Amino acid sequence: MSVAETKPVRENLYEGMFLVDSGKFATDPDGVIADIMAVLKRAGATVVAHRPWQDGKLAYEINGMKKGLHYIVCFTMPGAGMKTLVRQSQLSETIIRQMVIKHPQEIFDATVGAISGNAMTEPVDISAPPEPEDVDTDIPDDDQD
Repeated sequence: MSVAETKPVRENLYEGMFLVDSGKFATDPDGVIADIMAVLKRAGATVVAHRPWQDGKLAYEINGMKKGLHYIVCFTMPGAGMKTLVRQSQLSETIIRQMVIKHPQEIFDATVGAISGNAMTEPVDISAPPEPEDVDTDIPDDDQD
């Protein structure tokens, strides 16, 4: 038995942002979505959630385009598929740019919830340090004798 046969392939959790021509999306949204999904399928990805995110003016012109639509996709995929995903995105006539971020489980679940409309009901403040539990805050006064 080889190592590859005994070791299971680990699925990583990713968030992908795909920049597409907003005019093309407006005229054929199903075709644009199908092109993005085909690229992900060729890379071995399993799509969990997806939707259009932001449509508007770009910060700078890209390939003569001044306006674009960002399409967000949450998916699972083995790490080996990343090279295929990047190459297929570059070859695609639909995808102008792409960016993929690997997430831990908690952030992935929150992102999927936000995309699918099942966001967490209680926001979590990650900027504040956690409150200590079971800490004795009574400091003895040494001046009392």
